[in-house]
Amino acid sequence: MVFLLPPLEAVGLRVKIMKDNDKFKVNKSGGYCVAIFGGGVAGAEAAFQLSRRGIHTVLFEQHALPYGKIEEGLPKWHLKLRAQEEGKIDEKLVQPLTHFVPRTKFGRDLSLSEVLSWGFSAVLLAVGAWRDRPLPVRGIDEYRGKGLYYQNEFVSSFNHQHEPDSRQPLCEIRDNAIVIGGGLASFDVLKILMLETVGTALKIKGIRSDLFTLEREGINVVLNNHGLTLSQLGLEGCTLYYRRRIIDMPLAPMPVNANPSRQEKVFLLRRRIAENFMQKYLFRMRECYIPVDKIIKDNRLEGIIFQKTRVENDRIVPVTHPYLEVHSPLVISSIGSIPEPAGEIPMENEMLSIEDPVSGKIRGFDNVFAVGNAVTGRGNIRESLVHSREITERVAENYLDWQMGKFNEYIKMQEKNMDRAVIRVTRELEKRLPLSAGHVSHIMEKIQSRQREVGYHGDYRRWILEHLPVRLEDLNSGKTGG
Repeated sequence: MVFLLPPLEAVGLRVKIMKDNDKFKVNKSGGYCVAIFGGGVAGAEAAFQLSRRGIHTVLFEQHALPYGKIEEGLPKWHLKLRAQEEGKIDEKLVQPLTHFVPRTKFGRDLSLSEVLSWGFSAVLLAVGAWRDRPLPVRGIDEYRGKGLYYQNEFVSSFNHQHEPDSRQPLCEIRDNAIVIGGGLASFDVLKILMLETVGTALKIKGIRSDLFTLEREGINVVLNNHGLTLSQLGLEGCTLYYRRRIIDMPLAPMPVNANPSRQEKVFLLRRRIAENFMQKYLFRMRECYIPVDKIIKDNRLEGIIFQKTRVENDRIVPVTHPYLEVHSPLVISSIGSIPEPAGEIPMENEMLSIEDPVSGKIRGFDNVFAVGNAVTGRGNIRESLVHSREITERVAENYLDWQMGKFNEYIKMQEKNMDRAVIRVTRELEKRLPLSAGHVSHIMEKIQSRQREVGYHGDYRRWILEHLPVRLEDLNSGKTGG
């Protein structure tokens, strides 16, 4: 029989090289063992922080790959960023005390009660926010896939649509689409729509311009170089509808307690960033509109009826008239992401119910904790960034570089916050007796069984190489032979 996990004796030998004052040494007499659900930034960092303290960590990931939003939600034109961050996660998950279990979704493949019955010292939920917040139009979800998509499924489809053997349902991409939202994730959706429709139209004209060139240089520059306009390509472009003003968009942070002068500078910067995006990618924006009804034709969503709003004292006030009837072949909702309900986990206002905000302890459980986006509910990896760096004019001029920098800063912040969270969890573990050697072995047997069930052979790096999808940049360069 292939032994998928290191035997307890070997683990004990490895841990002896750790600091002598480590309270959580794993040795022949047992130790602590923590289950983590979610292999993205938060889950991988939690596993790394716990394992370096001498604690067994078992990381369950719903997909074959452990990268979370970096793989599924970060648009595929972020080549260097994706490679950099996925490499960091790989290094964190090859630690001696970290055990990887792919293709295992919390609440679907394993219930909380089943996991707890195995006797883990603690369970950490780093499951992120994968569920799109429902679009507040009665009955509209009946038309998902029939003129309506949500952001998470749309971006994931875009990321995988080039893969020859992809089993992912493909989302339509149509000209003159409606996007409802206003955060940074909405801008990703807008860019995807424009890059894909323009790229296809150029190809029809016999002009080759790949996705990466269009994204980097800008659609406006590429079209100007060929003496073309959108209308000459037969395109109208997509439109974003936002419930607030453009100056309210979270495109630049508002300092705490900002005076009126400072607020005005931030407002101007936000508008400038939005205008730069519109100029570069040629989409449109309509501010102060909320969706109130749907337009249906032949059992398909054919548009949205919007109501005008105004902003008063930071509150959205619907205006009785006028209503705006907008016909469109495609509607994409990008109004935010929330954690998926998971049966036994209590929810409160669409979020996991947290009893202790300091430790992230889930209400009603003494050894179940939530970390990362599972707590904040921020599905977009950049939206959850809170920072205090001074805003400069350079931000508006080079917003894409700023995004990259902010993402890197976000990763560092996640790591720092996860270190704090793990410290709080280990303090909770200190209150408990270590597990016996027999108990730890029992858990490991359960883990081995699940690994065999999903086809995981125990070699993490080989597994990653076997399951990395075909990259579009490799197809373009001919490296895959495609």
